[in-house]
Amino acid sequence: MLKLYRYLKPYLWQAILLLATIALQVWANLQLPAMMANIINNGIMAGDLDYVWGTGVGMIGFALLGSVCAFLANFLSSWIGARITRDIRGDFFVHILSLSTAEIDNFSTASLITRTVNDIFQVQQAIVMTLSMGLRAPLTCVLAIGQAIATAPDMTWIIALAVGVILGLTVLIMSIVMPKFKIIQKLADRVTLLTRENLTGLRVIRAFNNEKLEKRKFDRTNNDYSHLNAWVDVIMSLENPLISLVFNGTTLLCVWIGISLITKDFAYLGNMMAFMQYAIQVVMSFLFLTMLFVILPRASVSAKRVNEVMDTKSKITWKPQTIGKPSLKPSVEFSHVDFAYSGAEEKVLHDISFVAKAGESTAFIGSTGSGKSTLINLVPRFYEATAGEIKINDINIKDYAQNDLLRRIGYVPQRGVLFEGTVKSNILFGAPEASEEQLHLAARVSQSAEFIDKLDKKYDSHIAQGGTNVSGGQRQRLSIARAIAKNPDIYIFDDSFSALDMKTDAKLRHDLKPITKNAVTLIVAQRISSIKDAEQIIVLNQGKVVGKGTHLELLGNCKVYREIAKSQLSDQEFQQEMARSQEENHA
Repeated sequence: MLKLYRYLKPYLWQAILLLATIALQVWANLQLPAMMANIINNGIMAGDLDYVWGTGVGMIGFALLGSVCAFLANFLSSWIGARITRDIRGDFFVHILSLSTAEIDNFSTASLITRTVNDIFQVQQAIVMTLSMGLRAPLTCVLAIGQAIATAPDMTWIIALAVGVILGLTVLIMSIVMPKFKIIQKLADRVTLLTRENLTGLRVIRAFNNEKLEKRKFDRTNNDYSHLNAWVDVIMSLENPLISLVFNGTTLLCVWIGISLITKDFAYLGNMMAFMQYAIQVVMSFLFLTMLFVILPRASVSAKRVNEVMDTKSKITWKPQTIGKPSLKPSVEFSHVDFAYSGAEEKVLHDISFVAKAGESTAFIGSTGSGKSTLINLVPRFYEATAGEIKINDINIKDYAQNDLLRRIGYVPQRGVLFEGTVKSNILFGAPEASEEQLHLAARVSQSAEFIDKLDKKYDSHIAQGGTNVSGGQRQRLSIARAIAKNPDIYIFDDSFSALDMKTDAKLRHDLKPITKNAVTLIVAQRISSIKDAEQIIVLNQGKVVGKGTHLELLGNCKVYREIAKSQLSDQEFQQEMARSQEENHA
């Protein structure tokens, strides 16, 4: 928790002003009991009404001063707390973006969402309470005890007794509920995960009529979360009546002991009344401190979860500046590259070597789980190769500055990802400075122009979050347009044509050819029809390269590729392709 208080530094002057207002408030409030005692002893007892009125007006002045200071203190603590948590949340978000895909997978998206929203909110509450009560309660307590001792030393043991009981109750309650806070946060993660999973897969759930099954899964976690929260709330709620009992008991004890002392000296009445006020202020101070002790343990758990992410350093380190001068002619070279996921016993990729040249398409094909997508995710360094070397434009990928590498890559994922905004803002997402001509060219080549022109506002038409108001094929085409508009050195298409019909697929690849004539094109595909014209096809099987060559060459010399072709083509088409392959290989 203390690590996060470093965010207080930019607001140091506001914090000093806050401390000053709190100190002034405490001082003003502590004047009231003494003035009340003076009214009784020097005014009422002596029959001096002028003294009563004069001192009474002074009490009103101090009360107003204390109220104004209390308002300013609450305002400043809330203002500082809100800005500190804004800064924490901003840095937290930026840090998440700096993590590699592997680190994000380790935390899970649902957990990161919970930490960003719920955990940081818990931290905000703790910061506000600490700023407002962290000085006020101890200062009031110490000064009020001092005043109480000076006013009625014979009764100070009452305060000691009340404070001891309050501390005992607080320690007992905290020891019971503290271990539960971490469990509650983990259950909150689980609720977020299930909610996100069900909303994302809602169509599949309905299609398989599994709403009841998913509801049972959610209800189990939700009930555990609710019951544990309720149990903690019940235990915590016991504190208020117990503190109230201590509070009222202290007041009654003051009156009882005070009356016995008044019988000996009636002039003790004013001192007794002042002592009661000081005792009440001491008890209230400890009440506020216990409220702080209630919030801090829970916030401490949340702060640890926030710091756990903030302290995680990405295993992928980037150079501040690119070392060396990249070749003007784009290329991608893998040399004996291995890859294994963190904690996995087996490698996903084994000894991968190939060179992809500018103006040529290099395609990757293989069965599900063969490592195709993993391989191309190494190019933008979403993951780090565990062995071997990857070169982009003749420079080792590890020698690039992050911006310098990523600006050279146009990436289109398997599932088209769109952001809330307009058609135009999505296409120009990676190239905000692109011209209208580049915008329209990207739309035409990606075969998006046809459906865009039918929209009411055309390129200014609204795109909902995640692109939910356009079809899967339209999302995919807009994602492709986004890569084209960037005009990169390297195009990566990760099975990006799967949602397109054969006609659109063929037209897109035909129009794409002139655009990529000076760039490297890497294509992951499931359909042979999408890659048969590629200059280089790499066949993967269980993470190993089992074939490399053109479509016709692989039909003749690669058994795995031949089996894929046979499964996708009709018997007549397959025989024709095999005949062409034999002619090509014999020539």
